[in-house]
Amino acid sequence: MSVLDNKKISFIGGGNMAQALISGLVSCGVKPSLITVADPSSEAREQLVAKGLSAVDPTVDAKAAVIDADIVVLAVKPQVMKAVVSGFADVLDTQLVISVAAGLSTALLSNMLGGYGNIVRAMPNTPAMIQMGATGLYGTDDISAEQKQLATAVMEASGLVMWVDNEEHMHAVTAVSGSAPAYMFYIIEAMVDGAVALGLDKEQASALAMQTMLGAAKMAMGSEDAPAELRRKVTSPNGTTQAAIESMQANDIGRQISEAMQACYDRSKALSEEMSK
Repeated sequence: MSVLDNKKISFIGGGNMAQALISGLVSCGVKPSLITVADPSSEAREQLVAKGLSAVDPTVDAKAAVIDADIVVLAVKPQVMKAVVSGFADVLDTQLVISVAAGLSTALLSNMLGGYGNIVRAMPNTPAMIQMGATGLYGTDDISAEQKQLATAVMEASGLVMWVDNEEHMHAVTAVSGSAPAYMFYIIEAMVDGAVALGLDKEQASALAMQTMLGAAKMAMGSEDAPAELRRKVTSPNGTTQAAIESMQANDIGRQISEAMQACYDRSKALSEEMSK
């Protein structure tokens, strides 16, 4: 039995992230009939209805998706959030509101919602689209233990969930997971280019690089050893791996990755501050 059993979930916005979360929820047993999506696109609404979901036009009646919901997921761009939520803020009562909009603090969201406090801020990443996401969550003091469980269940349907106690740490979540799939793609891209330069064709190089990235991640997740120890175990003295690792260390790759994450963190803070003005 799931904490989401018979809970009505409404998505404000039906874009890629909303669809990823919906797919995960349905895969975990949530009945499509309990999910409503508010999206201004008539074509999108028709596709959602064909999948057994309910769909409403927020430009006609934004309140229809919210008034009877137990959980409301805000999945629209930060720049239009204020205009969108103004259409239903007055009917919020006990609903749990989960925002996946980057850069919008819970304080700012509460202000947009007329002081409403039952808010959880989420930072998912794109692998949520294949139910392999990693999401950081932060909740206001108004969130009950039951609502925390509900928020966890909604986001866990698409992957790993981690709560942070300090909202400022959401910027770190952005740096280590929210933006990080792009880092992985960049590394794969470089490995493929390197392998092609060494004589493999692009198809061979891509398959080997991607499988190696996947296998290493799964191995690390299933091991009691820290990544540093796993690296040590596969680095034979004077071997090929040692030669590669020594090259990386000589080029200070670790520091460069840390600096890239710091740049991401700083930009996340700056965007959040810009949104608050």
